[in-house]
Amino acid sequence: MKLKGSEIVARALEDEGVRYTFGIPGTHNIELYDALERSKVQPVLVTDERNAAFMADAVSRSSDSIGVLNLVPGAGLTHALSGIAEAWMDNVPLVALLCGIRSDTGRAFQLHDVDQRAIVAPVTKDVLRPESPGEIYPVVRRAFALARAGCPGPVAVEIPADFYLLTQTIDSLDEPDGLAPDPRASEADVARAVELLAASKQPLLYLGNGARGAGRQLVELAEALDAPVATTIQGKGVFPESHPLWLWNGLGRSTPKFARQIFDSADMMLAIGCRFSEVATASYGFTPPARMIHVDVESSVLNRNYPAELAVVSDAAAFVGDLLPRIEPRAADTARHERIADGVRSTWAKLTQSSSKRVSPAALFRALQAEAGEDAVFTADSGNGTFLAMEHLRLDTPGRLLAPADFSCMGYAVPAALGAKLADPARDVVALAGDGALLMTGLELMSSKKLEAAPLVCVLRDRELGQIVQFQRTSLNRDTCSVLAPYEVRDYARFVGAEYLSAASDADLPKVVRSGLESCRAGRATVVDVAIDYSRKTFFTKGVVATNLLRLPWSERFRVVGRLIARKFRP
Repeated sequence: MKLKGSEIVARALEDEGVRYTFGIPGTHNIELYDALERSKVQPVLVTDERNAAFMADAVSRSSDSIGVLNLVPGAGLTHALSGIAEAWMDNVPLVALLCGIRSDTGRAFQLHDVDQRAIVAPVTKDVLRPESPGEIYPVVRRAFALARAGCPGPVAVEIPADFYLLTQTIDSLDEPDGLAPDPRASEADVARAVELLAASKQPLLYLGNGARGAGRQLVELAEALDAPVATTIQGKGVFPESHPLWLWNGLGRSTPKFARQIFDSADMMLAIGCRFSEVATASYGFTPPARMIHVDVESSVLNRNYPAELAVVSDAAAFVGDLLPRIEPRAADTARHERIADGVRSTWAKLTQSSSKRVSPAALFRALQAEAGEDAVFTADSGNGTFLAMEHLRLDTPGRLLAPADFSCMGYAVPAALGAKLADPARDVVALAGDGALLMTGLELMSSKKLEAAPLVCVLRDRELGQIVQFQRTSLNRDTCSVLAPYEVRDYARFVGAEYLSAASDADLPKVVRSGLESCRAGRATVVDVAIDYSRKTFFTKGVVATNLLRLPWSERFRVVGRLIARKFRP
């Protein structure tokens, strides 16, 4: 058959079930855009390639599809690099189609000619390049398989521009050779895990997004062990947060007192699909129990930050499936169940106490969850938006809080909300956008009407870089370079063609949130100007500050505290 390379790529994307690619066309890849126009795949024009990466990332996080970037050489890649790195650090499958310069001219100093492999290799699982047009189809298909396999992540494919342009005679479109199956725990490892758990008196489960594939069996495991459950930020919803054994989204000093007491009483931790990263542990403000079993599909994370008595390289679902039938169910510790229930209730009661005339975070999230659909997706920005969401949202399924955790990019929320809405138009999608982050990527809302993707954007308006200001004022008693230039959210909404609403106090929220969601369901993106009250620091913020202070030598602790006191009296 005679096909252009661009047509081969389009066929590969169709066969992978891809619905959208995100990017900006350039001179090198216009043939690919032409082929996509005639395919089942819709190319989405963005305002900036960073937004393209965030949108593709959200497609992957919130659905079974894999997000795809379609990038011109050079600047297209470097603009998208922040989003690719976010997907890399957060283990999100992604495929980046990097158009390469022409390979058939023999000329140097071509337009956009940079070493793309060297740029993107550190933040991708692999960079693939077909050596001939006949290799395009299997190479693209292999990129998708690799992005999903093992510990998920982004994969780049660089295809020379002339491959897109020239018609080639292709004998067949062959699928790639299969990848090795994900590892499975040995019989000895499973038997040892059963032995260790049986010897424990108060086990604890700690679950990351890597445990997601185990699904309902995680609940069966927790109930059989009568083990309280904590999750990572990315793992929020992997274990249903309405379950009586659910403890908190986070661990160590990033949690309320009742949760820390439960943690401290545990004599065994079974950690599945997690890597104990800095953000998940609130700057490593956590001491694990003396005995730990750590299970992950990626061997390099085991014994990296915390030693495990038993380190198991295994797919999470396979491990839980092998372990569960061998666990002798325990009687429920009703007293501990009550302590958890009382702790959750009392913590929520404290969060809902507010004397401020502004909008309290607890009231905002309560209104959002009361009015939004049960499967609503929430996107957040780096900083307070993420930490407020992890502490206030109660989610029973994974893939519903999309937040930039380990790379922690500002500007994620708005483009991610558009990507999530495209992935499932029937869902309510709510972006929790910082007013500083909105200035970085909020212009992407201009695409909403054309894409028929209308999220509700709650602008958490404090006119500062809220999370950084909290750290500055807590440890330095001043803020520097963190107050925003003045702008009006109403004007911003009008410029991008969105509806505008405002919430000045808790009393405004039910009506405003209801009206905003109704507007979005009718196809009109809506921006809510939320006069957020950040006076109460999150458990995460307090935990990070305490952890880093206690990590300092005593002389430095005295210096930091002394400076803080001195500035309090002599600002």
